[in-house]
Amino acid sequence: MGKKGENIYKRKDGRWEARYSKGHRPDGGIRYGYCYGRTYHEAKEKVTQAKAAVLNHQPLWEKSRRKRFEVYCDEWLRLKRSNVKKSTFNKYETILEKHIKPGLGEYFSDTLSDMLIEQFSYDLLHEEMLSAKTVRDILVTLHSILEYAKRQNPFMESVTIVYPKENPREMRVLSCDEQKRFTDYLLKDMDECRFGVLLALLTGLRIGEVCALKWENISVKNRTILVKQTMQRMKNADSTGTHKTRIVLSTPKSNTSARVIPLSNYAAGLCEKWQSPNPKAYILTGEAEKYLEPRTLQNRMKRYTKECGLEGVHFHTLRRSFATRCVEVGFELKSLSEILGHSSTKITLECYVHSSMELKRENMEKLSEKLNYTPS
Repeated sequence: MGKKGENIYKRKDGRWEARYSKGHRPDGGIRYGYCYGRTYHEAKEKVTQAKAAVLNHQPLWEKSRRKRFEVYCDEWLRLKRSNVKKSTFNKYETILEKHIKPGLGEYFSDTLSDMLIEQFSYDLLHEEMLSAKTVRDILVTLHSILEYAKRQNPFMESVTIVYPKENPREMRVLSCDEQKRFTDYLLKDMDECRFGVLLALLTGLRIGEVCALKWENISVKNRTILVKQTMQRMKNADSTGTHKTRIVLSTPKSNTSARVIPLSNYAAGLCEKWQSPNPKAYILTGEAEKYLEPRTLQNRMKRYTKECGLEGVHFHTLRRSFATRCVEVGFELKSLSEILGHSSTKITLECYVHSSMELKRENMEKLSEKLNYTPS
């Protein structure tokens, strides 16, 4: 129940109603305005803003000024142009055009409700058959747009988003035997491309980072790799021709992704053997004017793993396998996180490190030795 004198009451439909004076009618009577909220505090916040607008002679939000949600989507996207990477902007644009605007764009912002958002989420999962992770990404973007719309329209009611639960998938990591088999396969008939794949397995490089890597970024003398660019295929928004996408070289995924990776003696030896005399040459081609894009490298990877008899292995499996091998040999976690270009060690542990049964068994034996357990 509202406090006495506040004119805030709970309605029979469960919402809270707050009343305020908008002015006076010609006959001297008071003209009242009403604000609604799902909670007492929400209604009070809205009515406080309305009273402040009246005192400061500012215009109130009127029904005639209501905007459809797609307008807020477009405004929100324009505001993102200057503070996110082009790849991130393209991701937002795709989410809006393919999912959010077709599903919710025609609604007025003040008619959006918990049930409407839940139905939207349900349709993404069960009608469009999107994965739970993809739906979560869409809903995270939607939440940001709703927050923006709420700031523009203080009388818009808050909407609760329920995110679908993701079932964790088992990470595919090469076993030690599989990794040796794959390494032997790459070494047998090695060329520039196979060298690049093996280098990724030895350093944890991402596929876009390998594709963008040039010999000027590798110092055999100092045994280091400087990661400062990534390659990706992006939507060609300005194109009027037949090419809908284009290859773009840009800064890495995040600030921590721009990094220096130390090379082992073995990796440095491989680099010395395959080093191109042209420092501007890409390591995957040995030429400065010719590159290998991520999609092509993925296709090469499919052929390599098929010929090697490995199933369920993608390029990212190499990165996960590298991280797992590092943990198995006792790699210090902070250093590993920096080599992988992660913003925190939590990401390294949760997303990339797979503990093998052999390592678990070894640690159990260490525990037994520590406690002096012996078989009876």
